[in-house]
Amino acid sequence: MLNNLLKKLKEKTANVGIIGLGYVGLPLAVEFAEEGFHVFGYDISKEKVRMINAGKSYIDDIANDRLARLVKKGLIKATADPAVLRKCDTVSICVPTPLSKTKDPDISYILEAVKWVKKYLHKEMLVILESTTYPGTTEDMILPLLLESKLKVGRDFYLAFSPERVDPGNVAFTTKNTARVVGGITPNCTRAAKIFYEQAIGKVFPVSSTKAAEMVKLLENTFRSVNIGLVNEVALMCDRLGLSVWEIIDAAASKPFGFMPFYPGPGLGGHCIPIDPHYLSWKLKSLNYYARFIELAGDINSRMPEYVVERIIRALNAAGKPVKKAKVLVLGVAYKRDITDVRESPALDVIRLLQDADAKVTYNDPFVPQIRWNKSILKSTRLTPALIKRSDLVVILTDHTCYDYKDIVAKALLIFDTRNATKGVRRGRKKIHLL
Repeated sequence: MLNNLLKKLKEKTANVGIIGLGYVGLPLAVEFAEEGFHVFGYDISKEKVRMINAGKSYIDDIANDRLARLVKKGLIKATADPAVLRKCDTVSICVPTPLSKTKDPDISYILEAVKWVKKYLHKEMLVILESTTYPGTTEDMILPLLLESKLKVGRDFYLAFSPERVDPGNVAFTTKNTARVVGGITPNCTRAAKIFYEQAIGKVFPVSSTKAAEMVKLLENTFRSVNIGLVNEVALMCDRLGLSVWEIIDAAASKPFGFMPFYPGPGLGGHCIPIDPHYLSWKLKSLNYYARFIELAGDINSRMPEYVVERIIRALNAAGKPVKKAKVLVLGVAYKRDITDVRESPALDVIRLLQDADAKVTYNDPFVPQIRWNKSILKSTRLTPALIKRSDLVVILTDHTCYDYKDIVAKALLIFDTRNATKGVRRGRKKIHLL
């Protein structure tokens, strides 16, 4: 049976199924379709299904013409009917894995997806979980459900984990040229998953188990979270010491070995870095182990929006302006530059805290025309010279490359720059305050 599946994969006659057509699932669908596979995407959002079938992309990294070409060829088809999984030879689960309010893992979306996979599971099917989760999820939660079908894993069907490595807005490293890590329940499962990804991805790195593959993703994002937490704390130290954290980092980065520069900011955003380390921390608590680095980094990073607002208030006070009724213009609400994604964006916390302090807040973001706000809609204000000039303070929270920082600096009364975006165009310490 494995040989039959591998033959279909290598000949590109296998039907590829994807559950969840978001930031992970849609780019994956496009890569496999461009290799000639017929890809069937299932999503509970009828709006996403409609847009995909009309050739319209809602993902930053997928251009409309690229998607439309594949849809027109009949290589990508989206549906809200899970029965489509019946005719799929492979099924990739790419659904969200958020945290609960108590920072416990919420794998309900995974379990809901597995419910449909179980219903339509058949011999020679390869099932791959891509959603980030804690070590042991695939083996302890998914495998038992699929085994209820009476099919044998590694012989009748194949189950593996391969963590998504999507970096929205990154033009250098995409789904196609970012190496894939794969780990299967059995050696046959690993082999099937490896050959599957090799049909569309440049490099595939197999590991010993699904648990190992799950741990790899958590290490990657915990590494970033801890190092960003460190440099954010260094920023707090430099503020106390009267130093520029940006100057310190640039100087340290001149060392060609033993140092990797990370940069401070208003907090962590996106679906991965603020969330994934807590999956590992939660799992280890069940093993009576306290992940001190993870918890400390999470604490520091989560407090950065409060620190940013504290610094804004200090900057306004130094200029003789109380925060109450102050006109504050926020530039950028996406969690990183040049994308539309506001998931977990620290800018949203900064805006909320400023409003709580009775500041009059407006925002501009050319990538985010509106955001849902307290059961209403907050819209981006058009960036004009008049808007900049009449603002008591401009705070740069996302360093979009389309902003003319030289012009902003020239027209603003006061700037608080959390991203060092105004580097090279500074006009005096009294006007520009850096994180």
